[in-house]
Amino acid sequence: MEQGKQGGPSDHLANERTFLAWIRTAVGMMAFGFVVVKFTLFIKQISLALGKAYTIPTHGYSGIAGVIIVVAGMLTAVFSYKRYLTVKKELETGSYQHTSGLITLLTGFIVLMSIFLVIYLISSIS
Repeated sequence: MEQGKQGGPSDHLANERTFLAWIRTAVGMMAFGFVVVKFTLFIKQISLALGKAYTIPTHGYSGIAGVIIVVAGMLTAVFSYKRYLTVKKELETGSYQHTSGLITLLTGFIVLMSIFLVIYLISSIS
């Protein structure tokens, strides 16, 4: 977009679509965090229903990981709304500047949590 030129309706609609995609990502992260927290309880219930007493390691890591993922989803929703408002203002004033801070932050978080979950799963196998 040219400097000083206001964004048109299609630019504002694209901003809204991007915001909604971030919200879907945030909701997905929160749902995944919830599943991670409740996974141990689910395994215990299934083992009881099958009549087998499986001993499941209760390190407490899945609860911590799940809560962190839910909080990250909440922060993603907050930061995406802030970014939506910033881009809206920039489009209205004709001073849009692209930034990728939120994308970089979220990608880094997902990589770190993935490493943590892989280590956790490997340790629970043995």
